[in-house]
Amino acid sequence: MTRAALVTIDFGKTDFAASQEEIALLATSAGAVPVVTLTGKRSRPDPALFIGSGKAEELKQAVIAEAVELVIFNHTLTPGQQRNLERVLEVRVIDRVSLILDIFALRAKSAEGKLQVELAQLQYLSTRLVRAWTHLERQKGGIGLRGPGETQLETDRRLLGERVKYLRERQRRLARQHGTQRRARERNRAFSVSLVGYTNAGKSTLFNTLTKAQAYAANQLFATLDTTSRRVYLGEAGNIVISDTVGFIRDLPHQLIAAFRATLEETAQADLLLHVVDASSAVREAQAVEVDAVLDEVGATRVPQIMVWNKIDAVPELQDRPAVERDEYGKISRVFISARSGQGLDALRGAIAEAVAGRVEHPRADASVMPSSDSTTDGQAESDQA
Repeated sequence: MTRAALVTIDFGKTDFAASQEEIALLATSAGAVPVVTLTGKRSRPDPALFIGSGKAEELKQAVIAEAVELVIFNHTLTPGQQRNLERVLEVRVIDRVSLILDIFALRAKSAEGKLQVELAQLQYLSTRLVRAWTHLERQKGGIGLRGPGETQLETDRRLLGERVKYLRERQRRLARQHGTQRRARERNRAFSVSLVGYTNAGKSTLFNTLTKAQAYAANQLFATLDTTSRRVYLGEAGNIVISDTVGFIRDLPHQLIAAFRATLEETAQADLLLHVVDASSAVREAQAVEVDAVLDEVGATRVPQIMVWNKIDAVPELQDRPAVERDEYGKISRVFISARSGQGLDALRGAIAEAVAGRVEHPRADASVMPSSDSTTDGQAESDQA
């Protein structure tokens, strides 16, 4: 376990306490042990050191006193700020983007997930090259690879560029494969439901409960990275396919959104989104806004959405509320559940069945098929690992 110092500066734009809690959970999810926490207030970042020279000196003394090995900033640092901080602190410094990328690398299990993470990391690191990529020479034979007069940094950039080009081509092939699988599902007439939401909102626990699957679920950020799908039978509603997807987070790195676009765009092809919200979070509304922003970026805002407020067993004031809330048009807008205790799950299944029935009456403009009504048993068949 790596001894780490966490740095969070209050710029007055987000819930500061929630931001501190989130970076601590991110750090522990990556395998770090926070032993130092540094906070402060600024109107804007310092151009050279982000936190200013005084705070940098204070941080340096804490790093020495607590034998800190890694300093984690809960912000995005410029390459210059990162280099200056490492020069002053004499330990490794990473920012929020790098930390999230590291967690994704730790969680990726499938070949596609690993490819997407590597592509995101290379795109991020391409702006921070400091003789870090010469090991890629070995993949092409080393000697004789460089052009005459080429500097070490130029070699690194060229090798990295070639690797990025290779990964993008593989990603394009996978995107075509996704399209083929999606058309096959459409021919099988399965109504598709995607679980989306902020990381650690309880999507995987809900997925396991609805499908009786054994997907990994834990009180960690980004416990789920690889998309998993299961076919489920919902009585009169017939068969549906439920997919568990990667969680979103505030300031999700653009490199990750770009690299995971093929995976995230699967949500835009769903018939229904279940937007899972952690009802016990003090910043649940802000988290829902962050999720909607990413959905908008991948073109999924037109997909019908039901808000699913999870973990109501931890919120006493929500215990006596009706399980289903409807809008002024009589459509279901929110369902209150506890995926862990099972409270409200029958109401959620009913809401999904109602959405299936609504699709039969008012099919999507781009849908050429209707949902299936085969007699597949609960949790049986189809398991797609993205």
